[in-house]
Amino acid sequence: MRHAHIVTALCAFALTATCSLAQTAPVTAPPAKMAKDGSLVVSLIDSTGQDAGTATFKTDKKGGMLDIDISLKNMPPGAHAVHIHQKPVCDTPDFTTAGGHFNPDQKQHGTKNPQGHHNGDLGQNITISNSNTGGLSLKLAYLSMTPGAPNSIFGTSIVVHDKPDDMKTDPTGNAGTRIACGVITAPTP
Repeated sequence: MRHAHIVTALCAFALTATCSLAQTAPVTAPPAKMAKDGSLVVSLIDSTGQDAGTATFKTDKKGGMLDIDISLKNMPPGAHAVHIHQKPVCDTPDFTTAGGHFNPDQKQHGTKNPQGHHNGDLGQNITISNSNTGGLSLKLAYLSMTPGAPNSIFGTSIVVHDKPDDMKTDPTGNAGTRIACGVITAPTP
């Protein structure tokens, strides 16, 4: 009889451990989607896998610049760094799978850095309001949506950090941990 209680206790423990493992499995951000207007829409997730908003990328037909519109939700209030990171992988909870900043030109971090900056340095922080939402629009010449180009955003990710970027400290701008991420991939037809 005593052995039956031990086996029951072990089975209950094993079931609990299995359930805990299932709950902590990483969630990956969904792939980007092409909108009807030709823009690329990237969905971002937070560290728990919940919807954190979108980043929309579109080439400006006049000057060949890249327009980036970021619309975040469910984020903590305050200023937050936003960067393009080198890998198209966004696994929760810490998004370290996204790698470092996108840096094909092998520069140092920060738009205030006299040595030049990473291609993934966007040059502005995003401010999240007390309603946990915020937006940022950028127009950049040093990133593109040209497949195969060294500065192409395809095959990268966009990452939001918990602190603002100081725009000068190499290699991360003292931006802190990663709190949201989205995969930037070329859309499939």
